[in-house]
Amino acid sequence: MAQCNVVILISGSGSNLQALIDQSKTAEYTIASVISNNADAYGLQRATRAGIPTLVIDHRDFADRKEFDLALQEAIDAINPNLLVLAGFMRILGADFVSHFSGRILNIHPSLLPKFQGTRTHERALEAGEKEHGASVHFVTEDLDGGPVIAQERIKVRADDTADSLQRRVLQKEHLLYPKVVKWFAGGRLAMRDGQAWLDNNPLPATGVPAS
Repeated sequence: MAQCNVVILISGSGSNLQALIDQSKTAEYTIASVISNNADAYGLQRATRAGIPTLVIDHRDFADRKEFDLALQEAIDAINPNLLVLAGFMRILGADFVSHFSGRILNIHPSLLPKFQGTRTHERALEAGEKEHGASVHFVTEDLDGGPVIAQERIKVRADDTADSLQRRVLQKEHLLYPKVVKWFAGGRLAMRDGQAWLDNNPLPATGVPAS
């Protein structure tokens, strides 16, 4: 199978990007470019150190989200990747953009979806008295954090956990989870069909599969 070219979108420090860079050295994918809406994102430095081309498309340079989405889409189309990976990309992408790349966009979310879509996931998990928490990788659709779940990593919530401690432990799981799912896609094992995630030609349940 031909090498899978990946474009990664970031907004911040890029710790998941680093995990993907590290794994790409032994996996079936190549990171073709890292694009950020924030020129100060530390993840751009990570990419540069790894010899990966970078691009900044600042959303503040555009009149509205639709214009930003279009500029981003055109930049990605010029690279022509097989897969688009959102790794701490803090912009909501519009329906036209998502439809254009349908079945080729992954996102990682710090909760056990469908629980706690949106923000403040760690605080909300604690407030709800959850016994387990974790991270999910899903295909991106028009529904915010609502696309079909592919895989999850779980942790036990401890009695002394805070939002910060949960965030740190979930992030460690994210760094294991995301490269594994990208590798599945790159190897031709993962696809989205009729709004459902499929792995090895089998439809996945609503919460995906355990990644480990």
